[in-house]
Amino acid sequence: MLERLNQALDHLEASLDGEVDMAEVARIAAVSEYHFRRLFSALAGMPLPVYVRRRRMTLAGAEVLAGELTLLDVAVRYGYGSAEAFARAFRSLHGIGPGEARRTGAVLTAQPRMSFRVVVEGSTAMRYRIVEKAAFRIVGRKARVPLVRDGVNTAAEAHVESLDERTVVRMKELAHREPAGQEPAGILSAAVYLTGGREEGADADYWIGVVTGPGAAVEELDALDVPAGTWAVFDNHGPYPSALQELWRDVFTQWFPSNLYTTRPGPELLLTRPVETGAETDSQLWIPVERDGTGAGI
Repeated sequence: MLERLNQALDHLEASLDGEVDMAEVARIAAVSEYHFRRLFSALAGMPLPVYVRRRRMTLAGAEVLAGELTLLDVAVRYGYGSAEAFARAFRSLHGIGPGEARRTGAVLTAQPRMSFRVVVEGSTAMRYRIVEKAAFRIVGRKARVPLVRDGVNTAAEAHVESLDERTVVRMKELAHREPAGQEPAGILSAAVYLTGGREEGADADYWIGVVTGPGAAVEELDALDVPAGTWAVFDNHGPYPSALQELWRDVFTQWFPSNLYTTRPGPELLLTRPVETGAETDSQLWIPVERDGTGAGI
């Protein structure tokens, strides 16, 4: 899998002075474009379009300083139809406009070319199972929060603390009405990432709710309908929230690259017992997945 990802990045790099065909990049990686974008942002810590723009501006910066092409020629070469749009993108990376950079010989910023490699850090076993689940509904309350890779997510904590007793009681009542064996059972959280990315600060709709049948009445609560599909369920035990954040990282950087599954659209579900920061707790992480349709193996 890592070899195919690096081949895809090689193709992307060769296309920076033209139109980048993301569908072709994903085809070389032997995954869907949706999964490639999500996997890249989880591995690289930035969205794929941001990486492409930063790499283009790195190459453009060298040509601006070289002085062999006009600024408009450099802009057109890297996909910008106007000097103004090019100047904005240039300034976003380098902190200075291209004209001023050329005149003064300014110090510029470089985005290094990325490649992925395996780093063995402890060979921790990951406990998981694959679940086929019928359509269901999440009923509860949602808020917009940013992704936090390390440490406490204060926006998510504030949302949990904002729930009044009546809302919590109502959610528990709905959960108790469900047939025995409904999974995941109890009050859980769900994250729907709005950009598909997994970079620090990516916006998500963050739900606190319970899983019900697809036709459950919501009354004063919010509802999220989830279609039938396949889920990879990971069991976890460790200090909160660091163990969960490490699990989430390992799922994307280790489990997906070595298994015959890719991500698919849908919420990520987390069932955990709330504890004080640093205390041990048991948790379950549910990730929507589908079989790798390439048949190529990992």
